[in-house]
Amino acid sequence: MAALSWTSYFSDLARYNVWATERLSSVIAAMDESDYYRDVGLFFKSVHGTLNHLLVGEHLLWFRRFDEGVSPMVALDAHVQPGPVEVTKALQDGALRWEGLIKSWPIDRWDGVLNYTTTRGPPACLLPRLWRMSSTMGHTTVDKSRQPSRTWVTTALYSTWRIGCRNKL
Repeated sequence: MAALSWTSYFSDLARYNVWATERLSSVIAAMDESDYYRDVGLFFKSVHGTLNHLLVGEHLLWFRRFDEGVSPMVALDAHVQPGPVEVTKALQDGALRWEGLIKSWPIDRWDGVLNYTTTRGPPACLLPRLWRMSSTMGHTTVDKSRQPSRTWVTTALYSTWRIGCRNKL
């Protein structure tokens, strides 16, 4: 896929992310506050905990890695917004930023490497390819089974871009 196609593809995902975030926000606005904060057995306990996790992951970590080249050390379960109005507003504002960022990248950005530090500390990087290395065959093959299946554009970015480079110390 040519670099220009990547820009178009991920711009589409960014617009979808805005739509999905708006839809999610309308559902959250209609929720009873006690249900919103109640531990319902989700990985991050409540709907509030889960939305804060989305805010941390998508906007405080991944957006800043792609936009600013920094790797903030923020806990994945941090509660950075106190309530449903603040969390959904922050998610909506953040979702609106992705398409502009993606469209601002020069074509050669799609062939670059994103170096970052994980929230645990070790360095890592992402190679912008929909390829996987075959460890037994020693050659590159297209992995056609890898299709973006999640709502968040950042999930699509790092789930389709395979982590496949040497850690840099």
